[in-house]
Amino acid sequence: MTTKIYPLQFEPILKERIWGGEKLKTILDKPIVSNITGESWELSTVEGDISIVANGELKGKSLMEIIDESADEVLGTAVHKRFGKQFPLLFKYLDAREDLSIQVHPNDELAKKRHNSFGKTEMWYIMQADEDARIIVGFKEKSNSTEYLENLKNKTLLSILDDVKVKEGDVFFLETGTVHAIGAGLVVAEIQQTSDITYRLYDFDRVDAQGNTRELHVDLALEAINYNKVNTYRGYDKKINHSNTIVDCPYFTTNFIPLDGAEEVTKLGDSFTVYMCVDGKFELEYKDVIFKYKKGDTVLIPAAMTVFGLNGKASILEIYIS
Repeated sequence: MTTKIYPLQFEPILKERIWGGEKLKTILDKPIVSNITGESWELSTVEGDISIVANGELKGKSLMEIIDESADEVLGTAVHKRFGKQFPLLFKYLDAREDLSIQVHPNDELAKKRHNSFGKTEMWYIMQADEDARIIVGFKEKSNSTEYLENLKNKTLLSILDDVKVKEGDVFFLETGTVHAIGAGLVVAEIQQTSDITYRLYDFDRVDAQGNTRELHVDLALEAINYNKVNTYRGYDKKINHSNTIVDCPYFTTNFIPLDGAEEVTKLGDSFTVYMCVDGKFELEYKDVIFKYKKGDTVLIPAAMTVFGLNGKASILEIYIS
């Protein structure tokens, strides 16, 4: 290892979106400068959006540089072996002032063939929900491409899609092929494969400030869509000071830690860990140094950090690759 190992935070990569608002600042304290900020990319190696370290000795270095220098120590031995020097996940916070477009993501095979990219399996943790906020996830009943295209043409697509009212703390796991949209009035923590491939099916006929509509990808989506009815909701335990599993899939494992007091953590060194603080505050102690985090913070724990302590009162998402 050529550089010091410690918990890494990164400069947020802020994205204006037609559907964005100001909650990333008011709720998560992000340094937004626009009242249509929809996304804060917390940890990314998507081309053109590479995360830059914001703290400590490595400040100013990119995540790719650090991985290139010290892949085993940062990624973990098993992750390095499986993915090489690619960082396989992308972490975001989203603020939906308006409904997002109805969209779908391709699986690994299709994304590789068409875009030389990973697919985009993802999960959502609802951090804040206005009254009656909802999401769209999949079809109400088993469908097919003919029915889908007919409803799209007639602008009745919403009539065959399932919408679900949501509240703070709800989790939804979306496998590739699931037609979906985050609804207005939600702040969401999103964990996904490293991919920015999205096929937009319908955008409610919106126009931007210049009067332009956004591109749709109706033909590309046909082969990507799963027309079966799907169950995306994930219930989970909330045992205090314990890693409660929410999602365990081939691409990532996400646990929920309701921290109340002190907990010692021991890792194996085979995978990095990411903590997303979705409520409260906590401290992390490593080699007698204390690092402090609050709601909206995201921290990368390099795999070489195998023993450390947590202390505080917080709700934390713990993500790694198993």
